[in-house]
Amino acid sequence: MENITLSVGGMSCGGCAATVKQVLEKVAGVAHADVNWAENCATVSFDPQQTNVATLKQAIENAGFDAE
Repeated sequence: MENITLSVGGMSCGGCAATVKQVLEKVAGVAHADVNWAENCATVSFDPQQTNVATLKQAIENAGFDAE
């Protein structure tokens, strides 16, 4: 497993963070995601053989948020 912390823009409340967490955890290969809206970040534990950073960012962006 690899861990990465991504900057997430556009979150304004705990509900936004919950949405980002849910979207990330639906990505195949993601074991766990912690999202902190106050710090605008998401820490994701994932299997690099099943997914990659670009896919994680795309999932966040598809949910209506910015990811870097």
